[in-house]
Amino acid sequence: MSGLLWSYGFVFAVIGLSTLLDKLNVFDDEGSRKFIHIGVANWWLIAMWQFEGQWTLAIIPPATFIVLNYLSYRFNLLKSMERDQQSTRDLGTVYYAISLFIITGFAFYFDLLLLGLIAIFAMGYGDGLGAVIGKRFGKRKITNGKTIAGSLTMLLATLIIGVIAFPEQWYLMIFVAFIAMFIELLTARGLDNLTVPLGIFLLLVVIL
Repeated sequence: MSGLLWSYGFVFAVIGLSTLLDKLNVFDDEGSRKFIHIGVANWWLIAMWQFEGQWTLAIIPPATFIVLNYLSYRFNLLKSMERDQQSTRDLGTVYYAISLFIITGFAFYFDLLLLGLIAIFAMGYGDGLGAVIGKRFGKRKITNGKTIAGSLTMLLATLIIGVIAFPEQWYLMIFVAFIAMFIELLTARGLDNLTVPLGIFLLLVVIL
């Protein structure tokens, strides 16, 4: 039960801090969303700490946020998570929670926690920082509105995460990082919250 309290407390703390920083004009609206995108990925560390061997409990927080994120998308409940205009919104936050739910279920049931860590952190840090850096420094767009700077950030972040998790398999992590970059590059906005983590997780299961 304490794991659920830690989980909900952490996620709502990230959302609350993002909302506060947005109101203080530290972030613009997109920065606020990316702060949440990156911050929530760290829930995986709480899950590894609190839910080891308890996969049925571990999937409860992601399942909850599938529903909450859809309601927020539909009714614009959490403004720090949603774009201002309905026409510019997408289901990215819902896909994020769906990926967490699927990977949590498999990773905790089959004891593949480090593989889940790489997949979730690649989505959180790789995709999140890639969008921020791509927007700020990206001069040349490639496809789907993605930039060279953003794609290289995705590559580097995934590589660093992979090597930290599996230092002896660093050569495989280079391969994984390039695949992650191409998946993110070729996927439309929002959908990469599904394709990146699920694609990386499946690839890791196959090669490790």
